[in-house]
Amino acid sequence: MRVTIDKVGRLVIPKQLRDSVGLRMGEVDVTVDGSGLRIEPVTTDALVESEGRLLIGASGAELDDELVRQLRDAGRR
Repeated sequence: MRVTIDKVGRLVIPKQLRDSVGLRMGEVDVTVDGSGLRIEPVTTDALVESEGRLLIGASGAELDDELVRQLRDAGRR
């Protein structure tokens, strides 16, 4: 997919690509990867409380049922 970088260096990443890798609005890390760039969301291990619930920040990690069970059960010990 081709996109254009404008004269001040801005690049719009098409929604289809952002959605496919889980990029959301906010800070990202940009690093050189060979002759290209790697763009990754900035993540933290911090839990955030919202409306009485603890939220885990987006990391792009795959969550399956087993991992969710482990996280849930860890809080019950």
